[in-house]
Amino acid sequence: MFKSIFRKLIAIFLLILTVAFAVTGVMLNIFLYDYVTEEKAITLEEAGTWVNNVFNYYLSIIDLDDYASLAAAEILLRDTLINYGKYTSSYIWIVNQDGYLYRSNWDMPASVAAKYTDDTGYIKIDDPRNFPKLIQSQTTIREVGDFNGFFKDPYFSELGDVWLTVARSFRYEIAGGRSTMIVVYMHTPVQEVSAARAKVLKYFLISGGIAIAVAVLMIYIFSLRLSRPLKQIKNAAARISNGEFEKRVSIKSRDEIGELARAFNHMASALENIENMRRAFVANVSHELRTPMTSIRGFIEGILDGTIPAEKHDHYLAIVREETNRLNRLVNDLLDLAKMESGEMKLSFTDFDINELIRKCVIKLETLLLEKNLTVDADFEEEDLMVNGDPDAIERVLYNLMHNAIKFTPAGGKISIITRCSRDTAEVTVKDTGIGIEKSELEMIWDRFYKSDKSRSRDKTGTGLGLAIVRNLINEHGQSIRAESKLGEGAAFTFTIAKAVGNTAEKSEKLRDTNL
Repeated sequence: MFKSIFRKLIAIFLLILTVAFAVTGVMLNIFLYDYVTEEKAITLEEAGTWVNNVFNYYLSIIDLDDYASLAAAEILLRDTLINYGKYTSSYIWIVNQDGYLYRSNWDMPASVAAKYTDDTGYIKIDDPRNFPKLIQSQTTIREVGDFNGFFKDPYFSELGDVWLTVARSFRYEIAGGRSTMIVVYMHTPVQEVSAARAKVLKYFLISGGIAIAVAVLMIYIFSLRLSRPLKQIKNAAARISNGEFEKRVSIKSRDEIGELARAFNHMASALENIENMRRAFVANVSHELRTPMTSIRGFIEGILDGTIPAEKHDHYLAIVREETNRLNRLVNDLLDLAKMESGEMKLSFTDFDINELIRKCVIKLETLLLEKNLTVDADFEEEDLMVNGDPDAIERVLYNLMHNAIKFTPAGGKISIITRCSRDTAEVTVKDTGIGIEKSELEMIWDRFYKSDKSRSRDKTGTGLGLAIVRNLINEHGQSIRAESKLGEGAAFTFTIAKAVGNTAEKSEKLRDTNL
């Protein structure tokens, strides 16, 4: 059901919206209940104040001996209670300090009144929890409930048995210097509170539904815009997996999807380059293997069938041996390069004198140097320069770089070998006065079998893998190598190697003593 990102996004966003609205609705419901209840209680308290004022006025105008004024005052008090009852949607009672109902804004049904009428024939309000507090001092008490079971009577079933009650007590001075207390009870059903809360929640749900509908539409559009480029990348990846490496995605956004698209295009370009290099590598290896093998087969067949006279057998067998050695070197170099690139080659790091290693390489190449009458200029910043690395690997690096310098330097030229010190590394430069390399091809000379100049193809002793092996060996040491050249002015190859930690002079002396 949720296999696609599009569906997952829709589901997640809808879940987030639902949870957000649910939490908001619950909190709003609680807030509205408290708020509306508080507002209703305040309204009832204000009504209690007005009832107190009217009752105080009532006491001031009644004359027990004047029945006309007494009847008018009773009507005034009753009408006031009825009006405030309608305004506040509540039942209002006035109770004397003995607990008997004095006046109310409604006619209590006989079935209810009978339950609360005592031997005196008057209705007595049973409020044992709060009444003693109310008649002791002027105070206000709020409570939510059934008023000690009063509103559980079936008569109130339509309004529910949960009511908000606000009771206020007032003290009055009467004739003879005496005082009396009355308690004004105001009851309103919680349904009245719930009705106001439900009305607000109704509008909240309507607005929430509209917001969710708009949000779903926006999420749908956003999800499409998010999933569409991912589908493009998926389709492009499928085509690349089938060998169509030229496929690219055109996504112009600057967000993470755009960055992914750019990374994908970069990867596709890299894969295309690798594929081209692989094809070129296969072609080069095939060519490098086929050429000497063809020569070997031709010479052997010529010897066997008598095409080549017996007196020239030794000459052509020498050529066969040379071609065989070349094939052996090529296979060994390919195996070494494969081990380096797969991380299987293990280096043995130790401290050694790089200057001494350079001297050994020069001695090994002395014959080639003399054949071309080349001058070697060694420029060492220090007599002894101790470094840390694999001596055999670094010797191979130096040998390959110096051999290339000899190969591509005309007779009578010069080769310079320079060592310099920095804080943590030593720099070794092999420089020649040969034919040089074009600037546009400097980055490609490290590729396997790459030849920057056709004149170099005349050399039959190399395998075309020397610089690729050199770069891999330097990378295995965690160091860097670079090439600088101007066409016709020679080339310079510089690599770094970590300096040895400790007393350089002392280690150099120990190394010389060991060699002696």
